[in-house]
Amino acid sequence: MSPQHKPVNHGMVLSIIMLSYLMLVVDTSIVLTGLPRIQAALGFTPAGLSWIQNAYTLAFGGFLMLGARTGDILGRRRMFITGLAIFTLASLAIGSASSPAWMIIFRAVQGLGAAVLAPSTLALISTHFAEGRARTRALSLYAAAAGIGATVGMVLGGLLADLISWRAGFFINLPIGAALMIGSLRYINETPRQTGRFDIAGALTSTLGMCALVFGIVEAAESGWASPLSWASIAIGLVLLATFIWIESRAKQPLLPLTLLSDAKRNAAYLARLLFLSGMVGFWFFTAQYLQGVLGFTPMLAGLAFIPVTIPQMATSLSVPVAVRRFGHRRILLLGLAVCVAGVVLQGLCATQASYLGGVLLPMLLVGFGQGWVLAPLTVAGVAGVEANNAGAASGVLNVAHQIGATLGLAILIVVYSAGHATAYDAAAMALHTGHVLYVSALFLCIALFVSLRYIRFDAVAQLSPQSANYQATGQEA
Repeated sequence: MSPQHKPVNHGMVLSIIMLSYLMLVVDTSIVLTGLPRIQAALGFTPAGLSWIQNAYTLAFGGFLMLGARTGDILGRRRMFITGLAIFTLASLAIGSASSPAWMIIFRAVQGLGAAVLAPSTLALISTHFAEGRARTRALSLYAAAAGIGATVGMVLGGLLADLISWRAGFFINLPIGAALMIGSLRYINETPRQTGRFDIAGALTSTLGMCALVFGIVEAAESGWASPLSWASIAIGLVLLATFIWIESRAKQPLLPLTLLSDAKRNAAYLARLLFLSGMVGFWFFTAQYLQGVLGFTPMLAGLAFIPVTIPQMATSLSVPVAVRRFGHRRILLLGLAVCVAGVVLQGLCATQASYLGGVLLPMLLVGFGQGWVLAPLTVAGVAGVEANNAGAASGVLNVAHQIGATLGLAILIVVYSAGHATAYDAAAMALHTGHVLYVSALFLCIALFVSLRYIRFDAVAQLSPQSANYQATGQEA
């Protein structure tokens, strides 16, 4: 039965979709400037603190492709509202958390809601805006919302943590989510349902496998590499991931068509994106704590301190189409990665100086300029040569690489940070070990630069589909 369509109020539809996606992006970073307050309130260990971020990104990335499939089969508006409901209720639970376990569990539930919601956002733009100027404008505004979301989250999280409580950063989602659900019912049309199957076994084995692998690495940071629990968890994770590949090779409608992994240049784009996020997550996560624990910034000032990253990032992101026409994707990708490496290395060298103007501001500007040039070319390379029926899956793999890269990178960097038993209460040790973490982050970026230089080519690059534009937008949130 085809859904009934009401007249489209394009302004309201775009506002609802942009605000919902902005809420997802903001909640990726809103927690970062409040981490010291959360640690003090709930008693997180330094390693355990990383799970506040990892639980969200693992669930988001792990269930994203299943979320997209669910929208195809059950209807995009229905799953858009379902994702909003899960995300909003999880926000209430997180804001009410009284223990680390409670917070981590519902951050994962929040990530599940994001995985259900996110794939529907761009699909609804495609169904409500005709191809051409109207859709191009809508996609541009959508990408701009994603671009500013990370910094809005840092600033908003710091402001609320300072003036009210870190819990307010999650409670603020309640009225917003409720209003968006009501608006969706009134203004957004349902999409036709498609026939198909849910690859639940694939989604569960891939997500649980990554959770076990990351848990094993983080456990090693707390208990040492001699811990039997750490090695057992890593082994279970690897077995589950191997099982996922086996399931996908036999599934009639797999989440991950393995033919996508048959092209070396496309695989290089996935790997480079994963490595890039592995490096950049260290910059965002540890710099937010460095600003408060070493420089003595309040959460609000720590959030405002990230503005020098966002302004050049937005400028270079907007300049990508012109830069590509003049220099090509390959050159701006390599230049962007090189500038990011320079920024992260410089901040690592200056970490013990304990000065924002002398040791943080210039690296932030460099990282902002570089990051704006990296993600769009990697998105193009990741969907190049993909058949139309696999375009959505290829875009999904890009975003999974984005989320998993951030999760694995953070787990490894937590091990590096904890190696010298640095604590949030020892500013000198925190500065020293933040520098060590940034050097390892720069190593990830250097490997991404090598992979891009050696293996990624942009001959006969396919144009970005609307589905892939979604993952270019999500790529803005480092």
